[in-house]
Amino acid sequence: MTQATAPATSPSSPASPVAPKDGRTSPRSLARRLAARPEIGALIAAIAVYVFFFAVASPFREAGSLANVLYEASVMGIMALPVALLMIGGEFDLSAGVAVTTSALTASIWSFQLSMNVWTGIIVALVVSLAIGAFNGYLLVRTGLPSFLITLGSFLILQGANLAVTKLFTENVATDSISDMDGFDQARKVFASEISIGGVDVKITVFYWLVFAAGATWLLLRTKFGNWIFATGGSKESARAVGVPVTFTKIALFMGVGAGAWFVGMHILFSFNTVQSGEGVGNEFLYIIAAVIGGCLLTGGYGSAIGAVIGAFIFGMVSQGIVYANWNPDWFKAFLGVMLLLAALVNLWVRRQATRR
Repeated sequence: MTQATAPATSPSSPASPVAPKDGRTSPRSLARRLAARPEIGALIAAIAVYVFFFAVASPFREAGSLANVLYEASVMGIMALPVALLMIGGEFDLSAGVAVTTSALTASIWSFQLSMNVWTGIIVALVVSLAIGAFNGYLLVRTGLPSFLITLGSFLILQGANLAVTKLFTENVATDSISDMDGFDQARKVFASEISIGGVDVKITVFYWLVFAAGATWLLLRTKFGNWIFATGGSKESARAVGVPVTFTKIALFMGVGAGAWFVGMHILFSFNTVQSGEGVGNEFLYIIAAVIGGCLLTGGYGSAIGAVIGAFIFGMVSQGIVYANWNPDWFKAFLGVMLLLAALVNLWVRRQATRR
């Protein structure tokens, strides 16, 4: 009778090796993924700011107050979006604030002095704004100088030209009113009208802002150009080595800032009928602050359009919330400074979370 025996296993035979865990491929928790998002810090800050002013300022709770907050945020946010894209691409523009005024002055003076339809001035202003952006971008890529120096020079040129040209044509520091010129009513409906929602008048810039934000988000996350922006901001040499058109990308981003300056300039012009030539100085820092609060790094290659939207919303809440709380408005700039420093620290932490295995 034969007894079946199991095959013998040599005691020296090695056991099947267990594959080592690779931190690069192991799934991260939802909390870790959310923490790595560039706008998460701004979102937390926005909720905290809203709850704070909701509690301390009773007018802040009204629907009309929210409309005012959104309006302040939209005017800032429309410019913060292209500035954020430019910062993700590794550059920033110190002439963005006065470029808004340049656009409005160009449209006003061109239309009034030549007695033309205001739409002609609008088109000329668009060309001028895009040309300023293209000039900044072209000079940057051709010379290799830092964008700080180039756009600081543009800032000074535009600031002086705004005042000098306005005085030359109007003998004043403000433009003449164009409210009675052909095409003004139609342009006002496009750039500065209001839409009633539930009995509350909401400025049309709020809706433009949201549409532009959706477009910028799609551009960054769903298009080849968005990949070029991140690659160029991360390392332009590496990006160029893999075929990214760095020159085109940077010039296009500066022209995007010019397009934003044109749009906001048209809103200002058709909201007030006239433009002060000294306006806009210092606003470039507010645009940059909104982008930084929203998660953009000054070193480039990191950030989001949604973050810039949240940063601008925080700006709107603070600027209006201080008024509704009957506080001294001088605290506004101090608050922005605190928010900027906190945003920088939060962004540093988020960046480290994103690179941890």
